[in-house]
Amino acid sequence: MRFILLPPVVMVLIAGAMLALDRFLPLFHLWGAPYSWAGYFFIAGGLAIANWHARLFKKLGTNINTFGEPGKITREGLFRVSRNPMYLGFVTTLAGVAVLLGAASPFLAVAGFALLTHYWYIPFEERAMLQKFGQEYTDYQHSVRRWL
Repeated sequence: MRFILLPPVVMVLIAGAMLALDRFLPLFHLWGAPYSWAGYFFIAGGLAIANWHARLFKKLGTNINTFGEPGKITREGLFRVSRNPMYLGFVTTLAGVAVLLGAASPFLAVAGFALLTHYWYIPFEERAMLQKFGQEYTDYQHSVRRWL
């Protein structure tokens, strides 16, 4: 059951929900083409950020699974300025989908994913990091912001 709760799976499900919201409950349209095409920039950027840091974890030989045991603390890549660049990439990707769709209601799903991440995934991971690394991770928390 944990597989279904992995952040990338939830992100894809939420993207599907955004498409449904846009189709069946758009609330009101904010913009259309060509302005909505800016969404492609955010989608590509968000996916690039998430993929870059997933590959970094693989290169470093550390665990990427949200519910697995933490492998190590890294300050490489965007981990120098954000403790959660992969989640930042996911939220940016979903924001891009919302911009592309151009209706107000998909932005509610972006906010929902950001809140889920902020109040559930990240605290879960940070508790595990604190338990394993103690003061070293506390120092990292004090020197690097959660999002940006």
